[in-house]
Amino acid sequence: MAMNEPKLVSVSRIRQIISLIDLTNLNDNCNDAAIETLCSAAKTPAGYVAAVCVWPAFVASAKQLLGQQSPVKIATVVNFPGGNELLKTTCTSITKALKDGADEIDYVLPYTELLRGNIIFVASALQTIRRETPDNVILKVILESGVLDSRESIRTAAKIAIDQGADFIKTSTGKASVNATVDAATIMLETIALSQSQTQTASPTQPQKKVGFKAAGGIKTIDDANLYLNLSEQILGKNRADSAHFRFGASSLLQDALTKLDLASSADAADNY
Repeated sequence: MAMNEPKLVSVSRIRQIISLIDLTNLNDNCNDAAIETLCSAAKTPAGYVAAVCVWPAFVASAKQLLGQQSPVKIATVVNFPGGNELLKTTCTSITKALKDGADEIDYVLPYTELLRGNIIFVASALQTIRRETPDNVILKVILESGVLDSRESIRTAAKIAIDQGADFIKTSTGKASVNATVDAATIMLETIALSQSQTQTASPTQPQKKVGFKAAGGIKTIDDANLYLNLSEQILGKNRADSAHFRFGASSLLQDALTKLDLASSADAADNY
């Protein structure tokens, strides 16, 4: 390898990244054939992805395709992508998705209300969504960080989501003009760390809920993914870099991971030789 070439990400790191992917198809033209392709891709030569993320209409199909014993979770989206659906409609969608077999709910925070300063409305909506989502179902709250107009608004959105019981906070829907950014991810991860530090101080003997982080939107390469994973490890620690606490929402990342895995494996073999 020439001195000026970037070092390949290790085989073990690529496998780790694959295990953290929510393999996603939220295209407007998604159909049954696309869901079949998505579910088939969820089992890779390097192991399973964490989840498939699909429109609510395809949850039952994904459940059937993956099978009852699959380790791959089924995630779906609600109040998506605008965050402005009637709360009653969103609750109905959650009930139906859970009945169809969803394991995880990705809910878009009402970010336009947040931008209007309507904090009480946002917190109340999240309380309701948490009540509608059983404790054994993962609730990821999408902040749509690229639309929020300041670092403080991202921090406020993250804090509200955490305070109201989110299991994960997620950067983006992937439908906005600005999606995941390192700056937004840093704010969100720091908010998680601060929240947990404060909780630990207030109730040192109580078990802590460890809120996860999901980077989504525009993460297409292993180098992109590794940047966010390194950031999380720096702020929250390496013991949080598992699918219970960290995810990537992506559609094309997996293909780059598998391509890079072949290159990294070849490089390892050459080095060992």
